[in-house]
Amino acid sequence: MLWTLLTRYSRPYLGSIIAVVLLQFVATMTTLYLPSLNARIIDEGVAVGDTDFIWRTGGIMLVVALMQLVSAITAVWFAARAAMGLGRDLRQAVYRRVDGFGTAEVNRFGAATLITRGTNDVQQVQMVMLMALNFMVMVPIMSIGGIVMAVREDPGLSWLVWVSVPVLLIFVAILVAMLLPMFQRMQDNIDAVNGVLREQIMGIRVVRAFVREAHETQRFTDANAVLTDTSVRIGRIFVLMGPLIMIILHGATAAVLWFGGHRVSDGLVEVGALTAFMQYLLQILVAVMMGTFMFIMLPRAVVCARRIGEVLQTQPSMSEPSNPRTPQVPAGAQRPAGTVEFRDVSFAFPGADAAVLENISFTAPAGTTTAIIGSTGAGKTSLLGLVPRLHDVTAGEVLIDGVPVTELPRTEITAALGYVPQKPYLFSGTVADNLRFGAPDADEAQLWSALTTAQAADFVRERTTGDGDSARHGLDSGISQGGTNVSGGQRQRLCIARALVGQPRIYLFDDSFSALDVTTDAKLRAALGDYTDGATVIMVAQRVSTITDADQILVLDAGRIVGRGTHDELMETSEVYREIVDSQITAEELA
Repeated sequence: MLWTLLTRYSRPYLGSIIAVVLLQFVATMTTLYLPSLNARIIDEGVAVGDTDFIWRTGGIMLVVALMQLVSAITAVWFAARAAMGLGRDLRQAVYRRVDGFGTAEVNRFGAATLITRGTNDVQQVQMVMLMALNFMVMVPIMSIGGIVMAVREDPGLSWLVWVSVPVLLIFVAILVAMLLPMFQRMQDNIDAVNGVLREQIMGIRVVRAFVREAHETQRFTDANAVLTDTSVRIGRIFVLMGPLIMIILHGATAAVLWFGGHRVSDGLVEVGALTAFMQYLLQILVAVMMGTFMFIMLPRAVVCARRIGEVLQTQPSMSEPSNPRTPQVPAGAQRPAGTVEFRDVSFAFPGADAAVLENISFTAPAGTTTAIIGSTGAGKTSLLGLVPRLHDVTAGEVLIDGVPVTELPRTEITAALGYVPQKPYLFSGTVADNLRFGAPDADEAQLWSALTTAQAADFVRERTTGDGDSARHGLDSGISQGGTNVSGGQRQRLCIARALVGQPRIYLFDDSFSALDVTTDAKLRAALGDYTDGATVIMVAQRVSTITDADQILVLDAGRIVGRGTHDELMETSEVYREIVDSQITAEELA
């Protein structure tokens, strides 16, 4: 998988990679040439006292060293450019794939691991790419070239190369075998820490409300301790690596001096040649050592690449239709009508034993209001989520203007719907940024019109964030991530305004008025009637007072429709609906 990712996402940077190979070749060849020049200075200059030869050869060495420096620096620049570009493209690919995931895929992976795979895992692959370009080109050239040059200087000592290099390679193989499973556990442990941390940050108010700080701190401590323990074990192997490599390097140097010294005394080799041989042997071992660092990083990168590949290879369950259709526009109209129809729809969450919804059939005609009410867990939110394809039906069909939503392009569904979720969520930015989320081209007049209808204009006009010259007001006032710097009711009204800005032909309100007081609720519903005139409205509600004027009310119980009709009709025909009404009237009287 690592090789697949590297080859696929490095194609745009092939020119930079070729430049790295050529420059690394030049840098390595000049590095290999320097010991030979040094040997000639010793044997042909210092030994015979030829000062002119020393100066001439020394000048050549300076030029060669300058070429080596420029080539190495330029190669690193091209390598960094290619590696960073690959990391950027890989992060973008992961983000785009996750962005297309449905709820089933997100739940299967989990938010914490998706974040880790799109950041930390990509960084590991990116670093291996950088190391590969910097070292893996140089290592084989340096190793092979060093062996050739060393044997050329003194064939009689070549056996030292064939002994020391395999010893170092055996050591590397043992390290890689030990580190691979540890890096797999390490990435899983990072997922666990991210999961605990994310859960605690998102639920900090609940933690404090129930005074569970000590318990949650212990949870994080336990997850962190497991990650630390794995990291320490990996660190122990790295700690052993340095001294063992140095033992091999110094042992090889000592062997060269010992055996080479005897050959010098016997007149079999010159001092300069022995010095060059020792430098070549060290270059070979250093090259192998650099390859060792590469191979030590490789196991973790292989694990990370496998995890990234799992995300990229996962096909979203709610993909774009292969033969998309668009609704027909009625004669004399500017857009389709906005009729929503459920035909014998059933739905179950992946892996669930029982269906959440069963045999749901109804039509929400264009220009009407359909309300959905029922007890907690009846399947109201799940039913509403089938229209924008937050989930796909298990059986049956959901149609918009006569076309199944599975055959509509996602852009068409987005343009048709204005959706307000049960849990209102705002994004970091300004009020205007959030309102334009579904209608990027909306002007300020449209924004203020939507805010006025949502009963949010007054508090937005009064909002100020920042101090002094950096203060921002009204539509330009700041919104923090999740909308945590506004109250629950303000957040809900801003989410309603966001759905209204695009003026879609279908509005979906998932219990969107629960955080509003009765007075604000009444004002909003009165204004909403005029704003959404001609559009189809489907709303989930808990308060009966919110839906009494609906054209039709669906009563859900245990995933089935057990009553339908207007408020007055249901009061006569539906026992479940009467129980809901009676419980709320009783609660209001008691209050």
